Amino acid sequence: MNKKKCGQQSILFASPPVITSTANIVGPMEGDGLLTEFYDRILEDNLDNNSSWEKCESSMMEWAIKTAITRENSATNDIDYVLAGDLLNQLMSTHFAVRGIGRPFLGLYGACSTLAEGMLIGSTLIDGGFASKIVTAVSSHHDTAERQYRFPTEQGVQRPMVSQWTVTGSGAVVISSAGNGPRITAATVGKIVDIGMQDPNAMGAAMAPAAADTLWHHFEDTGRQPNYYDMIYTGDLGSVGKALVIELFKEKNIDLSTNYEDCGCMIFREDQDAHAGASGCASSGIVFTGYIYQLLMQQKLRKILLVGTGSLHSTTSYQQKESIPCIAHAVAVEG
Repeated sequence: MNKKKCGQQSILFASPPVITSTANIVGPMEGDGLLTEFYDRILEDNLDNNSSWEKCESSMMEWAIKTAITRENSATNDIDYVLAGDLLNQLMSTHFAVRGIGRPFLGLYGACSTLAEGMLIGSTLIDGGFASKIVTAVSSHHDTAERQYRFPTEQGVQRPMVSQWTVTGSGAVVISSAGNGPRITAATVGKIVDIGMQDPNAMGAAMAPAAADTLWHHFEDTGRQPNYYDMIYTGDLGSVGKALVIELFKEKNIDLSTNYEDCGCMIFREDQDAHAGASGCASSGIVFTGYIYQLLMQQKLRKILLVGTGSLHSTTSYQQKESIPCIAHAVAVEG
């Protein structure tokens, strides 16, 4: 009998891995936002002495990974595996960031759900006895994402109000088999949910059903009710997607509004003109590794559920008029 598999999509870890360290780095706009005090390093500009935005994104991830490892008083050679990903084609930023670290590496692409995916897979490796220490990391950069997915920033294309601002930043998490820190006790693997939306600017609305589906199956599989958690955080649905998740649960006679927030609504001030909020791998990446992790360490939060959300379209797919497949993965972290 599989005692770790729980229900249809979930895992209960027999020896819950420990989050022993985190680190993050952000761009100037993020650093001027709502969570300034929770960032380890704030760049002065979006190039940070690099010759391209892509090189800047790689350098951010490399810095976050090395800082998280050093902060935990570990050496790079203590890391069994690096699990990391970004938004760019062929994980461009990640591959160049990790090439100098010299540890076994698994590249992940879950779009903006990649941090939760990395934490889920890393915890499974550790709980299964296949590793004792891993680091998982994500990055995104506003200008690299705009260049790949939408328009060159130099064109100054007007964005619709439902659009979100891709976060410039990187977050890294060290997960260990032993040590001090909050533990990852459970996880739920999401499945593709596609409601037929085709507008790549309306990602919050496209991803909300996937987030609600994963949340519902997490509660069904584990028997935990929403009030089991002090807070539930989705990754980057923004104001539009967050409102839709709350509405979808109202249809099930569940009030999710009392202990639910979206990381995409927590980063920028209203006057920063991010429209519907933040997006990108680093949306949940910088909020979890900074604000959420610090509150867990201070025991101001004791039980949280992080639901990473990802829009899995590409420039090719939406130019071919395909709909937007979405996914969400959940990890439960308890202090």
